[in-house]
Amino acid sequence: MDTRFSVLFLFLLSWTSFTTTEAYDALDPTGNITIKWDIISWTPDGYVARVTIFNYQQYRHIESPGWQLGWTWLKKEVIWSMVGAQATEQGDCSKFKGNPPHCCKKTPTVVDLLPGTPYNQQISNCCRGGVVSSWAQDPATAVSAFQISVGQSGTTNTTVRAPRNVTLKAPGPGYTCGPAKTVAPTKFFSDDKRRKTQAMLTWNMTCTYSQFLARKTPTCCVSLSSFYDKTIVPCPTCSCGCQNNSQTGTCVDQRIASVIQASSGKNNHEPLLQCTQHMCPIRVHWHVKTNYKEYWRVKVAITNFNYNMNYSLWNMVAQHPNFDNVTQLFSFNYKPLSPYAGINDTAMLWGIKFYNDMLSQAGPLGNVQSELLFRKSPSKFTFDKGWAFPRRIYFNGDNCVMPPPDSYPWLPNATSKLAATSPFIVLLIITFFSVLILIM
Repeated sequence: MDTRFSVLFLFLLSWTSFTTTEAYDALDPTGNITIKWDIISWTPDGYVARVTIFNYQQYRHIESPGWQLGWTWLKKEVIWSMVGAQATEQGDCSKFKGNPPHCCKKTPTVVDLLPGTPYNQQISNCCRGGVVSSWAQDPATAVSAFQISVGQSGTTNTTVRAPRNVTLKAPGPGYTCGPAKTVAPTKFFSDDKRRKTQAMLTWNMTCTYSQFLARKTPTCCVSLSSFYDKTIVPCPTCSCGCQNNSQTGTCVDQRIASVIQASSGKNNHEPLLQCTQHMCPIRVHWHVKTNYKEYWRVKVAITNFNYNMNYSLWNMVAQHPNFDNVTQLFSFNYKPLSPYAGINDTAMLWGIKFYNDMLSQAGPLGNVQSELLFRKSPSKFTFDKGWAFPRRIYFNGDNCVMPPPDSYPWLPNATSKLAATSPFIVLLIITFFSVLILIM
């Protein structure tokens, strides 16, 4: 009996001691990044391949400074040349006479070329600095590609070997890539669409994202307010860290913000945050603004508290049961997401190009906002019990910290009912204990 209890205890302990790195996303269950490696021709000592990165994630994009793709060669392969990308290091190519290879490292790391690259160094879908849109925002720019010439690799389908241990930083950690799998060869159409060719061999590698692997703390939080309650529910304290224990070890007082803004440069993924109670780089505020006879209006404001980051191509995902009846949005793009058939309660919002598609660093310009107009559904609409507030919110693909439900703004009649009920409960308790004492 003792042995069985010990085994059961150890089993339960093992479940509680593991840290989850599950990459499944309930709002984008099939989202992933697929890397397609197409061998399009053979060379005397290897092959030429076209490598394409497809971002099939609905709302998680790759922002500046862009993706970094790495792998390990199985044999003694070298990269003779590249078009549309480059290896970050050449490595030791001293054994080669004449023109050395582009890269001789066994574990190369490749990055996209920057905009403005000469045309003779480009191929289609390259040269955007590694920035890749999410699939829902813009499928045309949710693809990145480059061409690579590999030597010392084998020259047939049976002698060539796929790269191993593929890693993807986009731009930081968070992605886990599976092994290469041989799939049906990719087919290519000529420019006039009249001829079709196919790859000699095609490998697919699938990478999935986990917020737990990407960073130790959340990156955003949610605050709430409404027209029917003067209380503003702030982000929970220490949602993303505390002032004396932030990721950078310090934070910036808002009173010296002008000095910080003057010294800010390019994006830095080490956050420099404005001092707040929540210490999150991003706060999303949901305000229930107006109640009409047949409609109701919400104002959404997104504020950047990070002095080291401008969020280009930002997006926000919100889940609320009334998104099946959204009527109009002002100054945001909108697309419904339906991860489950027949349920339309999730929406993706993002900025309008050249207007508010970039969320500037912390400061006077570090916010974007819009209003949403919903048509009331008589069967389910109510302001009671926090129904008007979102169930969850994501910013740039990361789940935001929500306030606890018992802190949501209350309807005035609900508050008065609670206040009226409380003295009765207290009186009932006093009476109960009084009777109990008399009986004893």
